[in-house]
Amino acid sequence: MVTPSIQSKLPHIGPTIFTVMSSLAIQYKAINLGQGFPDYAMNPELVGLVNSYMRLGFNQYVHMNGLPALREVLSQKVFDLYQLGLNADTEITVTPGGTYAIYTALTTVLQPGDEVIIFEPAYDSYIPNVEINGAIPVLIPLTYPDYKIDWEKVKSAVTEKTKMIMLNSPHNPTGSVLSKEDIRELQNIVAGTKIFILSDEVYEHLIFDNKEHESILRYPDLYARSFVCFSFGKVFHCTGWKLGYCIAPEKIMTEFRKVHQFNCFTCNTPMQFALADFLKLKENYLGLGQFMQQKRDYFLGLMQQTKFKALPSHGSYFQLYNYEGISDENEKQFALRLTKDFGVATIPTSAFYKNEQDNKVLRFCFAKKETTLEEAVNRLIKM
Repeated sequence: MVTPSIQSKLPHIGPTIFTVMSSLAIQYKAINLGQGFPDYAMNPELVGLVNSYMRLGFNQYVHMNGLPALREVLSQKVFDLYQLGLNADTEITVTPGGTYAIYTALTTVLQPGDEVIIFEPAYDSYIPNVEINGAIPVLIPLTYPDYKIDWEKVKSAVTEKTKMIMLNSPHNPTGSVLSKEDIRELQNIVAGTKIFILSDEVYEHLIFDNKEHESILRYPDLYARSFVCFSFGKVFHCTGWKLGYCIAPEKIMTEFRKVHQFNCFTCNTPMQFALADFLKLKENYLGLGQFMQQKRDYFLGLMQQTKFKALPSHGSYFQLYNYEGISDENEKQFALRLTKDFGVATIPTSAFYKNEQDNKVLRFCFAKKETTLEEAVNRLIKM
C-alpha cells in the first residue's frame, strides 16, 4: 500500500522549549517559572463582563476585522498614548493572539528569498515563521549582557534583499526596552528604503522603572511601513484567551486581511464585547506596569538569597539570571537539572538563539503569586 509522505517545511523543528519544560514541570511537580503565564486570578470585572455578554447572547460571529466597538476604543487608546490618529475601520484588525498577528504579517509580505533581520535572543516563533514563508532570517546578536542593538551590525546586514526588520520591545526573553536613540538609528537605516518593520509590542503596558514605551506608533514615518502587534492576553493576565490585534496603515492592512480572512475569519465574540467596555477606563491598563514591577522587585529581592546574578529587566514578564557562580553546565543541561533535582522549571536562554549560544543564563517568569515566587526561591537557595 502506498501512503503519502510529507516533505517537512520545518525539518529541523521539534516541540518548543516551552512545551518541553512545562511538561517536565508537571512530571517532576516543579514550580513552573519557565512558560510565561500568570498563576493568579485576572481582573474579576473583566471576567464578569465576559460572563454577562455570554448570558446576553453575544455568542455568534462578529466582524472579520474585529468588533467595531473594540476597534474604536483601541483607536482612542492609541491616540491618547501615542498621539497617532487611526482609522478604526481600516487600520486595526483583531486576531487570535499576538503570535498569530506576527505570522500573518510575515506571510503577507514575504516572498521566497527575501531577507528578514532578526535580533537574538529572539522569541521562538520568529525564525520558523520566516522560514516557512521561504524567506531567509538574518540573525544579529544583541550585545551581552545588556542586550542592546548594535546598529552598525544592522547597517552592515542590510542588502537589496532585506524585506523586513523585526523588533520586540519590551523584549522577550531579556526584558530590555528600546530607547529614543534606538528609534533614531532605525529611522536613519530605513529612510529611503522599501524595508518593512514588524514591531512586536505584546508587553506594551508592562514596562518598569519610569521608562517610556517607545512604540513604533509614536513615529509616523516608521508607522507608514509597519505592522505593530499586540496581545490582550499578556497585558490582562489571560494568556489562554489567545486574543490580540495588529495595527498597520490601510494599504498594508488591506493585504494583511486577505491572509487573515482565510486563516481565522473572526475571533471570540463575548471577549471582544467585554474588552470594548473594559478599555474605556484608562486605569485598567495604565496601572499594569506598576503592578508587574512590584512582582519583578519582589522576586529580585528574594533571589538575592541565591547565587544567581540578576541581569536588568525593564519590562515584560521575565528576568534573566546568570548562574556562572553555580555550575559549568550548559544552559539546557542546567535547566533540566534544576527542574528534576530542585523542582523549579526555567527556560534556557540558548533556546532563543538558532546556534544555541550559551551565556550561562536562564529566563525566569515572575508573573506569579508571591507565595509561588517564595517557594521557588526556597528551593533555589538549596543549590
